[in-house]
Formats: sequence, C-alpha cells, structure tokens
Amino acid sequence: MATLPAADRRAFALKISRHSSAEIRKQFTLQPGVAQFCQRSLSTPGFSTLHLPSFYDVVDPVDFEGFLMTQLNNLDSELAQELGEFPEDDLDIVFTPKECRTLQPSMPEYGVELDLHVRDCVQTYTQEWLIVNRKSQGNSDTCSLKNKGSRKDLHKTLQKQTFESETLDSSDANLQAGPRQAQALPEETSRTTLATSDFDLRSLQPDPRLENLLRHISAEEFERQNKEARGTNRHAELLALYPAVDEEDTVEIRPVPGRPKEHLGNRILVKLQTLKFEIEIEPLFACMALYDVKERKKISENFHCDLNPDSLRGFLRSYTPSIDLSSQARSAVFSVTYPSSDIYLVIKIEKVLQQGEIGDCAEPYAVLKESEAGKTKEKIEKLKAQAESFCQRLGKYRMPFAWIPISLTNVFNLSTLEREIPETEGLNGKGSTSDKRATLLQGRRFSERSLSLEDSSPVSNFKTVSLTLSTFFKQEGDRLSDEDLFKFLADFKRLSSLQRRIKTLPGTLKLEISPAPENLGYCLTPELLPVKPFLENRNRPHKEILEFPIREVYVPHTIYRNLLYVYPQRLNFANRPASARNLTIKVQFMCGEDPSCAMPVIFGKSSGPEFVQETYTAITYHNKSPDFYEEVKIKLPAKLTEKHHLLFTFYHISCQPKQGASVETLLGYTWLPILLNDRLQTGHYCLPVALDKLPFHYSIHSPEKVPSQTQPIKWVEGHKGVFNVAVQAVSSVHTQDNHLEKFFTLCHSLESQVSFPIRLMDQKITEATLEHELKLSIICLNSSRLEPLVLFLHLVLDKLFQLAVQPMVIAGQTANFSQFAFESVVAIVTSLHNSKDLSKDQHGRNCLLASYIYYVFRLPDPQREVIKPGAGSSGISTESRYYTFGRTSAMSVGSKLLQSRVISCSNPDIAVTQSATDEEVKNIMSSKPMDHSSSRMSVCVEGTNDMPTVCGSSRAPNKKHFHEELALQMVVSTGMVRESVFKYAWFFFELLIKSMAQYVHSIDKQDNPRRSRFSDRFKDDITTIVSVVTSEIAALLVKPQKESEQAEKINISLAFFLYDLLSLMDRGFVFNLIKHYCNQLSNKLNSLSTLISMRLEFLRILCSHEHYLNLNLFFMTSAYAPVSPSPSLSSQNSSSCSSFQDQKITVFDLSAEYRQQHFLTGLLFTELAAALDADSEGISKVQRKAVNAILSLLSSHDLDPRCSKKEVKVKIAALYLPLVGIILDSLPQLYDFTISDPRSGKVRTGNTEEEEESAGAVNQNVALAIAGNQLNLRSFGITLISLPYRQSATLSPDTTRNLLICFLWIMKNADQNLIQKWIADLPSMQLNRILDLLFICVSCFEYKGKQSSDKVSTQALQKSQDVKARLEEALLRGEGARGEMMKRCRIPAGNDRSVGLSENLRWRKEQTHWRQANERQDKTKAELDQEALISGNLATEANLIILDMQENIIQASFAAECRDNLLGGVLKVLVNSLGCDQSTTYLTHCFATLRALIAKFGDFLFEEEVEQCADLCQRVLHHCSSSIDSTRTQACATLYLLMRYSFSSTNNFARVKMQMTMSLASLVGKSPDFNEEFLRRSLRTILAYAEEDADMQATPFPIQVKSSMTSVAFIRSFHIRICLEQVLDLGFPKQ
Repeated sequence: MATLPAADRRAFALKISRHSSAEIRKQFTLQPGVAQFCQRSLSTPGFSTLHLPSFYDVVDPVDFEGFLMTQLNNLDSELAQELGEFPEDDLDIVFTPKECRTLQPSMPEYGVELDLHVRDCVQTYTQEWLIVNRKSQGNSDTCSLKNKGSRKDLHKTLQKQTFESETLDSSDANLQAGPRQAQALPEETSRTTLATSDFDLRSLQPDPRLENLLRHISAEEFERQNKEARGTNRHAELLALYPAVDEEDTVEIRPVPGRPKEHLGNRILVKLQTLKFEIEIEPLFACMALYDVKERKKISENFHCDLNPDSLRGFLRSYTPSIDLSSQARSAVFSVTYPSSDIYLVIKIEKVLQQGEIGDCAEPYAVLKESEAGKTKEKIEKLKAQAESFCQRLGKYRMPFAWIPISLTNVFNLSTLEREIPETEGLNGKGSTSDKRATLLQGRRFSERSLSLEDSSPVSNFKTVSLTLSTFFKQEGDRLSDEDLFKFLADFKRLSSLQRRIKTLPGTLKLEISPAPENLGYCLTPELLPVKPFLENRNRPHKEILEFPIREVYVPHTIYRNLLYVYPQRLNFANRPASARNLTIKVQFMCGEDPSCAMPVIFGKSSGPEFVQETYTAITYHNKSPDFYEEVKIKLPAKLTEKHHLLFTFYHISCQPKQGASVETLLGYTWLPILLNDRLQTGHYCLPVALDKLPFHYSIHSPEKVPSQTQPIKWVEGHKGVFNVAVQAVSSVHTQDNHLEKFFTLCHSLESQVSFPIRLMDQKITEATLEHELKLSIICLNSSRLEPLVLFLHLVLDKLFQLAVQPMVIAGQTANFSQFAFESVVAIVTSLHNSKDLSKDQHGRNCLLASYIYYVFRLPDPQREVIKPGAGSSGISTESRYYTFGRTSAMSVGSKLLQSRVISCSNPDIAVTQSATDEEVKNIMSSKPMDHSSSRMSVCVEGTNDMPTVCGSSRAPNKKHFHEELALQMVVSTGMVRESVFKYAWFFFELLIKSMAQYVHSIDKQDNPRRSRFSDRFKDDITTIVSVVTSEIAALLVKPQKESEQAEKINISLAFFLYDLLSLMDRGFVFNLIKHYCNQLSNKLNSLSTLISMRLEFLRILCSHEHYLNLNLFFMTSAYAPVSPSPSLSSQNSSSCSSFQDQKITVFDLSAEYRQQHFLTGLLFTELAAALDADSEGISKVQRKAVNAILSLLSSHDLDPRCSKKEVKVKIAALYLPLVGIILDSLPQLYDFTISDPRSGKVRTGNTEEEEESAGAVNQNVALAIAGNQLNLRSFGITLISLPYRQSATLSPDTTRNLLICFLWIMKNADQNLIQKWIADLPSMQLNRILDLLFICVSCFEYKGKQSSDKVSTQALQKSQDVKARLEEALLRGEGARGEMMKRCRIPAGNDRSVGLSENLRWRKEQTHWRQANERQDKTKAELDQEALISGNLATEANLIILDMQENIIQASFAAECRDNLLGGVLKVLVNSLGCDQSTTYLTHCFATLRALIAKFGDFLFEEEVEQCADLCQRVLHHCSSSIDSTRTQACATLYLLMRYSFSSTNNFARVKMQMTMSLASLVGKSPDFNEEFLRRSLRTILAYAEEDADMQATPFPIQVKSSMTSVAFIRSFHIRICLEQVLDLGFPKQ
C-alpha cells in the first residue's frame, strides 16, 4: 500500500492542548443551582405544586384521518401497505364452533316442545362463540412472539464465534503450557538454551501473511473494501440476540381468557379387575363411590359393575332380556375437585335376596373354601343350587352383603400437590398468595378449569397403583346408612378395632388406580354420551362418574345437563303387622297417574338396559325399620308439568315360596310432585304412606296436603311422616334459586303470549304489576347465591343486556328497564370481583367476566317492540318513541356529575351549580365539533338527524344501539353505581369495544368512514367517560398507598380501551383523548415519579398496537428533515445545539413538529426524557420502565415479519432517531462498564487516570475535556459551567445496557448516509460525546463467556459470604508480599483512592455477575452452550456496529477538512475494544480499520497521540501472542504496517520501537493469556513481511525491523530467565 501524501494524512492534524485527566478534574467544578430546563409550575386545588419540564406539555396531535385522506397518495405508501396499513377488515368477527367433548352435544329429548327458558339455556350452551379477532395483533406482541420460541431455535441459525478466552480454556495443555514447560529446565541447561536458540527466529516457520497488505490501494478503496467486508454475514435482527425484556414491566400483555368449558376436577381412572370370594356360588354385584370422611359427604355418584363369570350371570338370564354395552363397563373415571387425604373409595357388594340374615348368608363365605374336597365340595354344590333357585324366583331383588374401603391418601398426596401446582394457576388462581396449600384446597373452586389455557392436574403425576385386597367387611343390617358408613370409615382411618368389631370375609379384590388420560378412548359421560375419541373396537367402555363437590364450584354451565338423584333413606313400619318385614321400595318417575305412565328415564345398573322404568331398593331381612343406601339416577325430561311426580310403592317380599302366594305384597304408596309452584322440588322430605289405592288427581298435591276425599285415604300411623327421602338435582336448566327463577320467569312472560295473572311461587302477578315485579326481580338478582348466579351467568347477562335495549310496552304503557338492567349488571360485576373465591388475572379482571365478553357476548337480537295486550295498547304505533331513564337531562346530569367528581372525590353526589363546571371538561368538550341541536332524550329517533349517514335506510327508525345505551348509562350513573362502574371500568370498556366492533362489522364501511361511523353524542359520552376515569385515577393516586394498586388497574384498563378504539374510531379523536388524559394527570398529580410511571404504562399499552408504526406515520420520516421550527428537547438539553441550530439536521431532535406528527412515539420519548431528567425518590424504577418500554418496542419490530425488509427497517429507525439525542444527553448518568472486572482478573491498561471515575457515572464534562477539545484549560471551567448539566443519579447496569442496545439498534438500521450527514454537522464536543458513548458500549457488550459456569465450581459458588469476606480481608490487610500483591491487583496503578472505596468497588460484582452465576447453576450444559453462542454473536454484532459508527465519524470528519481532532477518541474506543475479549470475526475487521487509520493518519498518530499509540502497541503485541492463527495474522500485519508508516520519521520509528519494548516488558510474565511461543512465531512473520516488502528493500527498514525483533526476543528471553531463576531459588512451583 502506497504512502499517502501528507496533506491527505493530516485531516485531523490540528494541534490541541494536552492535559491529563487528573488536571482537568482538579480544575473542573460544577456550580450548584444550574437549572437543567426551564420549568413550569402546576398547582391544582387540593393538590401540591409539581414542577414539570417545559417540554412535558403534550402537543396537539395531527388530524390523522384528514392527513391520510389528503396526503397519503403523495407519500411513500408502499411501506405502509406492507405493514398492513389499516385494512378495513382488520377487526374480524369470527364465529367459532364450541369445542364439544362428546360426539354429539348434549341435548333435550327430540320432538318435545321446549319452554322458553329451556330453549334459551340450550341455545346458550350450543351457539357458537363470537370472537373479535385482530388479524395483526400477534405481530406486535413482543412477549408472545418470544414465548412462541423465536429465541428458542435461534442458536440453530447462528455461526459459532471463536474467542481467545474459550480457546485457552478448552485447548490441549501443551498448546499453552508447552512452551513454558520447555523452559522449566535445570539452571545450566536453561542458560545455554536461552543463549543459543531463542534468538534464532529464522528457524521458525512464519504464519500466513495477508495477501493485499503490501499492495498499493487508495484510502477510499481500502475503506470501501473494509465496509463491504464488515457488511457480510451480519445478523439482521440485533435484538433477537438480546435477552428478553423483563416481564415485570410487560403491562401490554392482555391475557386471552380461557374458553368456558365443562368443569372437570382431578380425574382418576379406577379399573376393577377381579372380585371373588373363597367360594363362587352366586352372582355378586359391586357398586363403588367416593366419600369424604372429613366433610361427611358422598362426593360422587355410584358406579355399578358386574364382575361375575358367565356361568353365574346365567342365573339371572330371565330378568335381563337385554344387556346394553354401556352397562358392562368395569372401569370408571372419577373426578375430584378438592383433593384430600380423607377421601375413600368405598365398594359395596350386593347379592340376590335369599332367606336369612346377612350374617347367616355370609357364614359359608367365611368358613368354606372351594379348594377343599369331600363334604365341603358337596356343601358348596348344595349352596350353589339354593342360590340358583333364589335367583330364579327373587332375581330382581338385592340384599346388602359386604363392603370394603380403600384410602386414596397416596393418590391425593397433599405434599406432592403443593409442589406440583402448575404455573398457570398463578395466573388463573388467586393471584399472589403465598399459601400454596390454600391455593390448592380453595383455589380449585375457582374458574381456572374454564379459564386456564391448559388443564394441568397435579393429581395426574401420581404413579399407577395396582391393589389386591383380601379382606371384606360384612354389612350390618341395622347400620346401613351413610352416617353409619362415615363412623366406620373414621374408625378405619384411626386403625382402631374395626376389624374386631365387624365380621370380615376372606376374598380377593383386584383393581388398578391411575391418572385418567386426557383423551381416554371409548368413554361415556354420566349421561351415557360417547366422548371423543370414541373407538368402538373395544369390548367394554369406560364411564365418567359425576362428581358432587364438597363445596361450590364457580364455573358457568356450558352443556345441557338435567339429572335428578333420589335417595330413599329410612322407612319406619315398626307399627305395621308382622307381615311387613322384608321391605323394599319400587321407585318410578311418572308423567301421569296411570300405571302405564312410568317413564323409562331411570338409569339402569350393571348388566342390563341403559334405562328402566322402575328400580327396587335392597332388602334387609326381617327389618321393619330399614335404612337404605340406594341411589336412583333419573334423566329429567326437558319439559316438566304438574303431572310429573316420583311414585314410591312399598312391598313386602316373601323369601319362602308359598303355594299360590305372590312374591310381592303391596303395603302402601307415597309420592313426590316434581314441581311445586312450577319450580323443581329438591331437598329432604319425610312423607306419609297411604295404605289404599291413591285417589284421582293425587299427583298435583303433595302427600302432606292432600285435600279431603269423599272416600278418606288410610294412612300409616295417622298421616305421620314415616318415609325419609332426599332429592338432589344436577341441572343446567333448573336454577334452584328463587331470585333467578323469578327473573327468568318474568322475562319469558314478556317474550310470549301468556295469560294473566301469572303464578310465581306463592304470589300471583297481574299485568298491572308486571313492570314493577320485573324491576324488583332485576334489582334482587344480586341477592342470589353466588354459585347459581355464576352457573347461569351467561344467560343472566344476556337477558339483562336484552332488557337494556329492548322496547317494552306493557298494558299500553312504555316500560323502561335500561337503568335497572345496567345497575343490576354493575352489582353483579361488583359481587364477582369482591368474591375471594373467584380468580382474577394480573390486571385485576375477573376471569369469568373476561371469558364471557371474549367468547359469549353478542349484541342482543334485532330489537322489536314487545307490546303486551292491555288497555290502550291498540293505539300504540310501531314507531312510537320509547324513553330511557335520565335521557331528558343527560347533558346537564353529565356535566353536573363531572363537577361533583372533580371537586369532591369523597362525596360524588354533592350538588354543584352549573357555573362551577370544571374547566378541564370545557376544554375537552370544546376540542371537537359538537352538535347540541338534537335533543338527547333518546337514542331512538324518528327520522331525525342523529346519524343519517351511519346506517342509511337500513337502520330502523326506533332502534337502540347497544354501545350508545351503555355509554350513556355509564355517563349518567351516580353514587355507588358510578363508583363501581369506574372501579371495574375494564368490563364496561371491553363490553363497549365488542359491541362497537359488531356494529362496525354490520355496517357498510365504504359509505361510513371512520369519522362518521359513530354519532357525535356517542363521542361526547366517550370523552366524558375518559375524563371521569382519568380524574378517578388521579384522585386514587393522591390517597394513601393502598389505593395506588387500584389506580394502576384502572389506568391499564383505560389504556386498553383507547388501544381498542384506535381500531374502530376516528384516530385523531382518540389521539385527542390521549392528549387530554396526559394533561389531566399532569395537572392533578403531585409526584413526578408517579406521574411518569402512570403515563408510561398507559403509553406502553398504546404503543403495543399492531399498527403502531402506521399510527405514528413512520413512512413520513424520510421526507421529514426540515430545520426545526421550534426549540427541540435536544436544543434545550444540549450545549452543542446553541450555536449550531441553523441548517442542522433535526431528525435527531424531539421537536414539537416531530411530537405532533409521530404522536405516540413523541409521547413515549417525552416520558423517557423526563424520567432521565428527574431526580426524585423512586425515579430509578421509572427510568427502568421507560427504557424497557422502548426496548420492548424495538424488539417487537425486530421480530415482526412485516418489518423484515431493509428499507422498512430504515424507515423505522428514522422514527427513533430522537432517541439518539436523548441518550447522548443522558451520558453523565450511564453506568460505567469500563471499570476493572475483578471476576475475570482483567484490568484495563489504557488511561489509568480515567478509571478514577469508574465507580459511578461518566462525568460528561470531564470526559469531553479528556477527549481533548480546543478550549483553553483556564477558560475551560467557565465554559463547562454554562453547560446545562447537573449531577444525576446513575442508571443501573441493566437500564444502561438496555438503553445502549437501543442506541446500537438505531445505528445499525438507520440510513447510513443520514448518519454521516448528521455527524458532519455536529460540533467537536458532540462528536466526543458520541465517542464516549461508544467507549462505554464496548465494555458494556464485552463477551462474558458462559458466565464462568464451567470455570467456577459449584462448591465455590455456594461458599458462605462471611467465609469469602474473611478470606479477602486477610489477603488485603495482610502484611508482606502477599498483601502488597493483592492490593496492587485490586487498585490500578496511579489510583490514589482509599482502600475502603476500592473495597466497595470490589463488591459491585455482587450486583451483576456473581448473582447471575449462582442463578445459572440449574441450567444444563447444552443450555449454557446455546446462551454462550447467542451472547458471542451479540458481542460480535454490537462491536461491529460500534466499528461502523467509528468509520462514519472518521469519514464525515475527514470530508469536512477543518475539524477538531477526533482521532484520539476513535483510537481510545478501538484500543478499548482490543482489550476486551473479542471474537476473531470482530478482530479481523477491527485490525483492518486500524490499518486504514495508520495509512490515513500515520503522522498525526505518531506525533500527537503518543499515549494512544503506546496503548495500541501493547494491544497489538498482545494479540501477536494469540493461539488463534487468524488473530495472529491480523495482529502481525497491523504491527508491521505501524512500523512501516512510522519509518518515514526517525523520531516516530524510534518511539514505536521503544513502545514495543515497553509493552512487551509489561506483558511478559504478567498477562495470564500471554504465550511466548506464539509471540516468537509472530516476530518471525513480521520479519517475513519486511523481507517480502519490495518497496522498502532499498531502505534500512528491513535491517531495523530485524534489529527490533531481535531486541524484543531478547527482552522476552531475559525476562523468562529472571523469573525462572526466582522460581528455582524460592522453591515455589511454577504458576
């Protein structure tokens, strides 16, 4: 390469005055009281004064819709279209079929005319979900994209970067230790070796040389080649390499609620395999269920199972003409919502009725064994024949026989459950509870089953258990009730003498208990519906067993279920004649009084038909007052009438055959009407028993209140109750709640033609009282019990919303229910939020309500006026006006309400005169055109000018729009209703949004642009709502701390509301709402950190919009480069802008024009600037939030496939250019990463004086002075005092790192020509500031390897802190050589700070790397390797971006000719980067840049930058000893070029030789990774360059090079010899 003319090499050569950094610091003092910005003082009545920077005022946003219509055609719209622009169908209404677990949905019986209520229920359970989809939302959600695995597979696409540190760690021992070990010889041998072979460099083989090093290339061509080389194999997405943003700040994530679905508890699969006793003489029948001993409750229905062999089953062939497959199941799936160690699986065994007590019948089973021969075998055969005879005669009757309990403690292990609660329950459970046991035991009643994305049962983790039981307990005939069973189980649990007190029977029961698979094939529901997947190639299906939870389960109904369970409990016939002894009850479900009216709706037992018409209870032999444990399961008809009833018939069964006598002897009847006052009867009853045939029409009366008959009925014991029975319903149709029943009944009376009066429970409702009673029922809805209210929540809300907009005419009068319906909704929403048993998400949204809005809610059916017949009704026109409560005074009520809210937060109902209207409300209302000409008496119009362009002729003249009615009700609400509305504003906001989306979907978008989609009156209501909510937020924030969390939740809900409005309404209108929100908060809050924090969270949500870039008109940035029309933020902050404002590129300024045109981004940058400027309590957290918000945005752009094209990235980067100015202004606050890193043992060896400030922030004024600006040192202090800087708190390392990565992202993606032009316009002081920033970036993004995880043992990391502290204290304070050595290692040379300060600095690693290393202990080696690969690529890419910036600075400054000298600053950055652990990729480009600098500015480098040249020599010489061939090749070429260009001046060459000598002396023996053997090879390579350089052969240069290399080799060998002698003399091992 030819030497350039001096003129071309002296572009930086203006000589500057040189002063040490220590001198500058001593003379530099910052006078107190220098105001950073001119500030404004805000004072609001009731609030303390808050001083805000002048730039904090929100500018008026651009008229977005008008701008798009007028200017979009003239601009670069292609990029906007690539990002989706604003497609009209961006919000899509999607009807999604409900997921059905069964092959066919559960439905009422076919062909039956359904009641309106049943019809509504079925429609609610079967209709499709209505979901509002945002087509592009996934592209803008940073965290969701990262969770999808965008970083998970990133390592597969990355190139492995090679680092010297890892090469040394993983290489063979001989690679590094070999040369040292070769010198560790006996003294005589070493001396002769050093004297002969070490200086003979020519005997070594040189490394490969760079081909183009000695060619003649112009500087421009050299730089072009370097630039082209740097641009190859670069990673396009910088932030894909950067760790994910802290999720603590990701408020913009609005969780999608889980789909409502059927509740399923923890499911276990129980398979019965074997049931047999010592003798097999008769069929036995098993029935099992779950019992909770602690709660004393049966928690599942019965499962009947037949395990008999075919031979025994044949005994009953005459009684089982058909056997359905569903009745042959031998495995059951039980569900348990509240697991407990007190749950038992109880298996009861019955046998066919036979003569004798239970004990007598069980005796043979206890004493006989089938394996015995002789008389025993004969007895068994005889018993078998008797059993067959009983089966043929009494086969349909059963008797109790035995039972066996199985504890499920090992299955429901609470300690296991506590450990294995899935993470999703943290989201869908009770939030931040610390009691995991409480979360488990109580949280299961939450709605997580319908809300969590995946049902992950903790019980599913237990292992399959196979049990073989050999002991059965004999049933006691007088102790068969559930109460007796619970006593037995309690004794059994205590391991008491239960077996001694109860007779046992030997036998064998084998069963298997396992977690139920999620998709269990060939399974039936409790209604016997086949569950997907239903594979019909199996012999026996599985059966799901319905659970009876011990406590409430708050999950809305989603399937049709209508089951009734009847439990006969006790019959007292003690006073009956002696014949009534073997008692049984026949249970039937009747639809009439004729015997043929028995309905086949009773579920059959095992080995029989699915449904039967009758069932019999088990018989206790010779017991006149038997207890029963029977469970009769009935499938209720969908349509019930007063004729439906349960009929109980009582019989005595003759066990002995008598000639001509019937087996059954009728004893009596009783019955239970299913409906009482049209409501399903459930509960416990004690019924009388009639002896005679029942009279006609008996079923419409209860047996206790039968009217007197002409022929009196004979009753047992004089009409006393002698039969106890319990009835329990599990129904998604019957509410079993008085308030809900009344509400639904009255609603349906409006929808159908009914005859008055209506009978409702005990009262009769006439047409005149219908309206009053309906309003009363609406008000009382919230008085319902919480469980039924939740179970029917979807239907209740649908009905209330229908009433809110449904015109009603009752008895000729218009009835209005809007206000009552709205207040009832508010009360329900409040109750659900206040319940501790219901789950909320991280934003405080009740999950049940969120799920309802997202999936279920839809606009009420097309409204029609419902006119109830009555007086005057014929005169009502179909277009008559209906009235809404409060409509006549909506405007005045709204304004007065606002006054009361703003002036008195404690009492919102205080009346205020009209003249006291809040100024803020006036401003908001006047900020947009309003049409007050039309009356607000109703949104239902009669051809008026309300919204003529919205619906056109298709709109019904008297149609209410739901969104308008809802908004109005929110505005005119008062008192507690108003407080609840805004406390839980998220619900009403999301309701508004979904109704608006459906409305927009239904209109013609071509004829209805955004500006005219919604009426002005609706916009007025929205404006009022936003204003009031903002006032509410401010009022809460000035209250005690306990209210701040509530304020944050409301703030987030308001942000999401405006976020959604941007997709539906006039965006300029929404921007104005945002502006007024910001101004309102600024005027009302008295804490700057709170203000910025609230506004930041608000803006972060808005900026997560899928069309955020288009909303900010990012495609305008290329055309936006005028002179700033007004002082920008950068102008106010930066001293460099005071003299260079004219003709300066202003795209880097946060000007008023920028903030107006790029509204959301401007607001976000304003918050960041204010946060960085502030110095109040708690501001560090706010600063972190502000930086993270911007980093999250940039990450989303990098991960957004719409932004992958380079030209799009350029436009996006241009949008963020003002961030560069903000970062430069915050340079004094950045954390200094250039301090020594005690963890790695590496100390920067550059300017040690500059490390004096390393413990804190980089003092900008000192940094500028050290960088060498032209100012005279005497006037320096005065000039810098005028700089608008003040001491500010240092940003944390993480915040600084996040801010710097944002800076590098912009520099990487911005238009490089624009960057160069900007640099060319900057004064020297600003350029030095950029170089200081780059200097910090180099140290910030230095490669840290695998966080020392492979180097530091686990034991070392787990040492206690006090042991570590004592060890270091002993070393630091110890006397002698060790103490001095430790102190020298800890304190850099020339540093005169105290040891105490150094100790504090030493512990800084506890804040960063030490903790990280501990946290990484649990990661696998593969994960650590992946992270190291990614971080290595990040370090390489970051340093290459820094290198690009330095090239830009060099080129721009070189082109400007007369510029201050910046070469020193550039060299500082390069030297710093060479001192860090760098990849070979970066080092290749860095050395190329260095060679270009040497060629371009060699003279200046040698004459003026002596200090930097010395550092450069040391760094380059250090890399000459690298074990990596490519690094040595680059370093040798650079060192040779340095010597070659210095040869032009004798002084310069001598200086370079001296610096090389001094550098080598400082490196040899001190640097742990310095390798002498590789150094010798590098010296030989430099000799080879000198020998091959044809241009220099005629000069003494080759000889000088040889002499220099020999001297260097001599110094190396001499130092080795001295060190070796010391080691041998002292007897210490070689380190």
